[in-house]
Amino acid sequence: MATQKVGGEVDAQCTRCKLTLAHTILAMVGPKIARVRCNTCGGDHVYRAAPGVTDRPSASSSGTARAARAATAAAAKAEKVIISFEEQLSGKDVANAPKYSPKDTYQVDQVIQHPTFGTGFVTAVRGDKVDITFRTDTKTLVHGRGGAPAEKPAFSPPNARSTGPADKPQPAQGSELPAEPVAEGEPPVSTEG
Repeated sequence: MATQKVGGEVDAQCTRCKLTLAHTILAMVGPKIARVRCNTCGGDHVYRAAPGVTDRPSASSSGTARAARAATAAAAKAEKVIISFEEQLSGKDVANAPKYSPKDTYQVDQVIQHPTFGTGFVTAVRGDKVDITFRTDTKTLVHGRGGAPAEKPAFSPPNARSTGPADKPQPAQGSELPAEPVAEGEPPVSTEG
């Protein structure tokens, strides 16, 4: 294969003409052609090799490299070992498993009995949360919340105040109502009791 350079000619698939035609090389990135101009229509576009032409190495030279990569990948893959739930529970004291309570504190590998999820064992402890693996799933539950009961705030009912019309402001306790204007012909109303 002849070395190509900018300004040289190459056969390429023209995006405008939809044919394989002669093109002038406009740009190259390393040894690869990047951009070309069609000598027929004058359109610039990204280089697309003619169908059946490739810039990849031949199969004979890449066969050994591909085989080497496959061997390396196979050696790097670790064999997956799946351990069943029963095998993970074997050797643990299932008979004396305490019932789950958010007030109790748990440790890794401790077996517990949950009222909904059944038997499980603690796989991780993170602050006030534990990950517990049950037969069907791993759940995150709380633990260690058994401190002294928090004091409840004292209940204080709202103050009994006299209510009036909603559109009038209510005076503060201990102050008198402002005097209302008196219409003509009406006797004044006393606010004192």
